[in-house]
Amino acid sequence: MRIMLRALIICWGLTASLAFAADPLVITRGADRAIPVAVVPFGWSGSTLLPEDPARIIGNDLYNSGFFNPVAREHMISMPSRPDEIIYRDWRAVGAQYLLIGDAIAQPDGRIQIRYHLLNVTSEEQLHSGTVTGTEQQLRDLAHHIADQAHEKITGIKGAFSTKLLFVTASGPVNDRRYSLYRADYDGSRAVTLLQSREPILSPSYAPDGKRIAYVSFEQKRPRIYIQHVESGQREQVTNFEGLNGAPAWSPDSSRLAFVLSKDGNPEIYAMDIASRQVRRVTNHMAIDTEPFWGKDGHTLYFTSDRSGRPQIYRTSINGGEAQRVTFTGNYNANPKLSADEKTLVMIHRQDGYKVFKVAAQDLQRGTLRILSDTSLDESPTVAPNGSMVIYATRQQGKGVLMLTSLNGRVRTVLPGIEGEIREPSWSPFLN
Repeated sequence: MRIMLRALIICWGLTASLAFAADPLVITRGADRAIPVAVVPFGWSGSTLLPEDPARIIGNDLYNSGFFNPVAREHMISMPSRPDEIIYRDWRAVGAQYLLIGDAIAQPDGRIQIRYHLLNVTSEEQLHSGTVTGTEQQLRDLAHHIADQAHEKITGIKGAFSTKLLFVTASGPVNDRRYSLYRADYDGSRAVTLLQSREPILSPSYAPDGKRIAYVSFEQKRPRIYIQHVESGQREQVTNFEGLNGAPAWSPDSSRLAFVLSKDGNPEIYAMDIASRQVRRVTNHMAIDTEPFWGKDGHTLYFTSDRSGRPQIYRTSINGGEAQRVTFTGNYNANPKLSADEKTLVMIHRQDGYKVFKVAAQDLQRGTLRILSDTSLDESPTVAPNGSMVIYATRQQGKGVLMLTSLNGRVRTVLPGIEGEIREPSWSPFLN
């Protein structure tokens, strides 16, 4: 099993030499161009303190997108919770462009109702208002929803804060490792266990329908692909081929899976119709082809291949034909992911002359490439469904952690972790 696991990791391009060095392409955060927004602490009418601060959650959400620069609370001159309490000159004085206020009200049935208002400070107009209600356990859901609404009303882009995140942990001593697959809020909070195993779990991936996930499990001592229903936990094994079975990727309509098989000798990309279980070969080359990712049209596949001598990203039609190379900057580009508008390709990148691996974004129209991360041992990028944020696995202080960066490079932050080495993040689609 250890030999097979090592072969699978090599196939995925994760065993290149790792060493620390400065990368000259690291960009600055550029936070001075972010939109100043003031998220005022909400009023509260209950007899006990709220378990969490919804305004703090909303402010963090907006900051994480890279579009906003929340006003620090110590700079707030007043604390209105209703529109009639606003003194707009106070907010112009602290440079706020937008203002989000609200109050939380305890309901007779024990639930919490939040009334909120989003206002333009310059024009002194209300952009949006709403009411949401839920239990104390749903307080983060309410806050994420309000942040989604504010994000969309100001930027015109749907917020992705109510989405979920999959990730894998490995814990315990080397000779008694335990692997767990978790689902959490996009920011790592409220992690729930979906699967536990004494054998490795790899490459979790959310279906675009939001109801199923696919992943690789070694529970049979060899890598096999499983599909699991998120809510019921019902699961089924969908591949059982000789050799490698890895890197599952869902088609946009959730009807097919692309993955890597070595059943015919070399690791190649294959596609399966999930209903019929029919499998067809997509690539055919002496090189290693791996890490498929679907384009929106349901016909294009991006993938990693070393057919040029080193790992680079290519694209091809699911119906066959010659693959086209997409990346040319650097001596290593792997694990392709597309932004929501398909204008940006996110990947793991290594620059010529360096041995560090970073998250990078390539403009597919201009060909320009930007470094997004300031860490050095990065892997497994996953992109928010609205294209605004990227989460990836890296190492800090000798431990595997998850990092979030905005696609515009303004924000870089470590997500709260749980026990064990954290790796293999995968973002959900929009769930509402």
